Amino acid sequence: MALILCIETATTACSVALLSNGEIVDSRLSLIRNAHSTVLSLFIDELIKESGYNYSNLDAVAVSKGPGSYTGLRIGVSTAKGLCYALGIPLIAPDTLACMASGFISNQKDIPDNALFCPMIDARRMEVYTAVYDKNLTPVVQVDVLIVDKDFLNQFDSDKPVYYFGEGADKCLNILSARQNWNLISDFHNSATYMGKIALEYFKLSRFEDVAYFEPYYLKDFVAGKPSVKGL
Repeated sequence: MALILCIETATTACSVALLSNGEIVDSRLSLIRNAHSTVLSLFIDELIKESGYNYSNLDAVAVSKGPGSYTGLRIGVSTAKGLCYALGIPLIAPDTLACMASGFISNQKDIPDNALFCPMIDARRMEVYTAVYDKNLTPVVQVDVLIVDKDFLNQFDSDKPVYYFGEGADKCLNILSARQNWNLISDFHNSATYMGKIALEYFKLSRFEDVAYFEPYYLKDFVAGKPSVKGL
């Protein structure tokens, strides 16, 4: 039995889940923006204690590696690395967009076999972190940061049904309106529970990260904003 703690902080959603052999034992989710540093440790502690397990029962920690929010990724990865180091257990780091696609597919019914899935994370302005997967999670378009404009529609075969979802998907509302077989899903929220399938697969394959040297996959360079306090 593999008991894996999953941590998702790459998007606005801050979420943790405890999975036993890929099955969800319990989970927590907050959609409050910029609350990751406040709620993450509390969620983890609640989850462990209320599930009836101890930290020593954990076999691994999985953390969403990105791309996504720079600050969110730093918080999630540093917390995961701290737990792995203290407990002497391996670190698993699946791709954020692949986990989003996995979660979306598992929660849908009657999806056409030729459908494509495009998870999207807000990358500010009119940019999104995105990729495109088929129903088997095989990448059709590799992870990238793209500008949402008319050229965005030309990345792949438009004759197939495509599902757009995630916190960056609303940027596509205008350009997708003319495509009858392209579906914009507005009620999708990212969750650590979506990491289960991939995290368990990585665990079985011993696909672990180096706890000391692992860094999140930012994709874009961090650009600091101007301080709002005079004199800083």
